[in-house]
Amino acid sequence: MGLSRLAALHGVATSFSPSAGVTGPVPEATVVGVLGALGVDATTPEAVRDALAAAESAARTRLFPDTLVVWSGEPLPPALTGLPTGTELTVRLEESAEEAEPARMRVPSGGPDPAGPGSAWWVEPPLGVHRLTARAPDREPQDCTLVVAPARVPQPPARTHGFLVQLYSLLSARSWGMGDLGDLADLASWSGRRLGAGFVQVNPLHAAVPGDPTDPSPYRPSSRRFPDPVHLRVESVPEYGQVPDPVALDALRRKGAELREAVLDKGALIDRDAVWALKRQALDLVLAVPLTPGRHAEYCDFLAAQGRALEDHALWCALAEVHGPDWHGWPEELRDPRSDATTRARAELLDRVDHHCRLAWLTATQLADAQRAAREAGMPVGVVHDLAVGVHPGGADTWAQQDAFAHGMSVGAPPDAFNARGQDWGLPPWRPDALAASGYAPFRGLLRGLLAHAGALRIDHVMGLFRLWWVPEGHPPTEGTYVAHDAEAMLAVLVLEAHRAGTVVVGEDLGTVEPGVREALARRGVLGTSVLWFERDWAGDGRPLAPERWRRDCLATATTHDLPSTAARLTGDHVTLRHRLGLLTRPLDEELREDGADTAEWLALLTRLGLLPEGAALPAAGALPGADEEAAVQAVHRFLLRTPARMTGIWLPDTVGDRRPQNLPGTWDQYPNWRLPVADAEGVPVTLEQLAASPRLHRLMDVLRAPQEPLEVRLP
Repeated sequence: MGLSRLAALHGVATSFSPSAGVTGPVPEATVVGVLGALGVDATTPEAVRDALAAAESAARTRLFPDTLVVWSGEPLPPALTGLPTGTELTVRLEESAEEAEPARMRVPSGGPDPAGPGSAWWVEPPLGVHRLTARAPDREPQDCTLVVAPARVPQPPARTHGFLVQLYSLLSARSWGMGDLGDLADLASWSGRRLGAGFVQVNPLHAAVPGDPTDPSPYRPSSRRFPDPVHLRVESVPEYGQVPDPVALDALRRKGAELREAVLDKGALIDRDAVWALKRQALDLVLAVPLTPGRHAEYCDFLAAQGRALEDHALWCALAEVHGPDWHGWPEELRDPRSDATTRARAELLDRVDHHCRLAWLTATQLADAQRAAREAGMPVGVVHDLAVGVHPGGADTWAQQDAFAHGMSVGAPPDAFNARGQDWGLPPWRPDALAASGYAPFRGLLRGLLAHAGALRIDHVMGLFRLWWVPEGHPPTEGTYVAHDAEAMLAVLVLEAHRAGTVVVGEDLGTVEPGVREALARRGVLGTSVLWFERDWAGDGRPLAPERWRRDCLATATTHDLPSTAARLTGDHVTLRHRLGLLTRPLDEELREDGADTAEWLALLTRLGLLPEGAALPAAGALPGADEEAAVQAVHRFLLRTPARMTGIWLPDTVGDRRPQNLPGTWDQYPNWRLPVADAEGVPVTLEQLAASPRLHRLMDVLRAPQEPLEVRLP
């Protein structure tokens, strides 16, 4: 009983429901281990008793939590409405200098009115992250971080459609073996001006952990705060034209062309390491060119804006060049970013630290250029960036922010009907208590970095704002448990930063979602994600959901980077692929029958709606594509536009009939995840220039631009 109470006070679940109506206990060893990662000793009954007494005493004596949220214009939280009479409140505003006069308030006799957004005693501070101090009668002064947030994040100005693409997969005639930020700007400009696209969503562009080979997954980065310079278009750096040895640069550019041609013409996979090896050499030459006074001033402004976070990131990059990419294996004195030895190393590696700072600046500049190109092309949203769930345990973020992470723990997913073993993603979670104590500074910092040059932000596994499944090191995912965040505070920080940047927010809320989560997100204006194949009447007969019954506040798509392409789904190619790789747990015929029945229900609905001709015959799995397959892909996307969804996303490979998934979950070396270029229906790679001229793409877009069935959609 004491352990359960202690766990509850720290947001650690002691039971788990793998399915409706089924609840089981979390192993005691898991609860003890997770509490230990939160700095709470629960290893003995005496330790549990002492920790529980301390936690309950703190709960009784504290007036409010480490971080308190006030939603602008809404009723005050209980922590404020329950303050003792006569309590004096002082608010030091976020932008105030230390000597500035803070706002002062006093709780009136009888206490505040909890029914309204405030009363005469409460003067709402401006939106921001402030410092609140309370002096209650007969108590020591207490303070906390006060987040004053708007009620909702910005919304798309109108219903819009756009493209979803893994940037590395989109090569052009100027790419050095993988898609880059120049290609992103070009895609946005072309699709906005010629196709009426409102946005382009890309994979996470976070800084990767260097390796040999580097993990190609964009969802296991070194840092989520800073972008990866591998995405730079080297020729677009202003100093490129002033390199004193243009012959050397030209030789590197030709080698980049060879990498591109190997992918496009010879069936090679995208080789991120080879691309970076060339770009690194070229950038060494480019960065040796002195900056003009104006450019130097811009760089200094960037350094000042990024502050210590960029210094730490750049120092980690410099140290990783010397000691390897996992800081746990560095000399012990360098594992602490604030040690004397690390300070000396910073001075000794000053040139390399500056080098990595400049790479971050150049990458941020080209990210800004891409968003500018999108908006100038008429896109109402522009570039949609993606926020991964977590970071690599040995990367820059965990080194620089060690106190914020729960070491010895990994984020994953619990066992469910689709995966009885659960999942372990190998990503250390943030400590909810450390985040709250810091006023959510790490979360605010990474959001500001990502939102600076974004029209919208997609949050992978957005349920992680509420809780995450923690797996103790050395244990299977089945022996994990949920650990809760202060969702109100996480949402307030997200809404505030999105408001400041003017960005839309899309949450990936697929799969099992805790009751109330989607409603909480919708209340704050965070759009959900609806994928066609999953949209069924689960509360009724289980059949495909008619378009008018889809939710409005979402990004509607036919697929994602982790799912089969639309052509593969329609033809059953995704099933035969898993069969070839030995991933099926049932006979192939059985899998194909079940998948075919699922697809047939959707095709029947498309036919009833007049979106697909009667009797359309799709090619069998593995067969060459046909006209009916293309018509079915068109029908699927016409269906999406009939839903009330605010945003409709078109998987760019679908526009040319690509049947290959970019990522096949559950595989590593069996399948070339994250290394395939966009290709046509026959698997022939397609460049950005060829996409722009593709008859199949234009046939799809012509169909989508045709007048659709009238649909009443009211936007606030």
